[in-house]
Amino acid sequence: MSTQPLKILVYSHRPNIREAIITAVGRRPAPDIGRVDFVEAATVAEVLMTMDAGGTDLAILDGEAQPTGGIGLCRQLKNEITDVCPIVIAVRRKDDRWLATWSQADAVMVYPLDPLAAAETVADVLRAKRLPVVRG
Repeated sequence: MSTQPLKILVYSHRPNIREAIITAVGRRPAPDIGRVDFVEAATVAEVLMTMDAGGTDLAILDGEAQPTGGIGLCRQLKNEITDVCPIVIAVRRKDDRWLATWSQADAVMVYPLDPLAAAETVADVLRAKRLPVVRG
């Protein structure tokens, strides 16, 4: 387990949604993951600058953000940045999961966010990121 906190980017144009995501995930999503630090972004420009700077371990994007939603932004990031970090999309309706799949998201969370499910989702994605790549 690393002593350095993992960095999670949280994007939404609404501060209350960013706060809800951070509260649901918590500062320690699982004992084996350790502490996480959150970086908030209210605009696409902030997301792009943060992602281009590197060092982000996970991004959580609000699928309902305006004017650019997290679903389209996820697809853009996945197709334009080499070795982009895992991305989780937060959506309002369970039926929107297919859009998150289209966006190439690594996982989906559905509002209202259940703290246990949100923390577990983030922990699972971070664990999967740490698995070594097996080449055959």
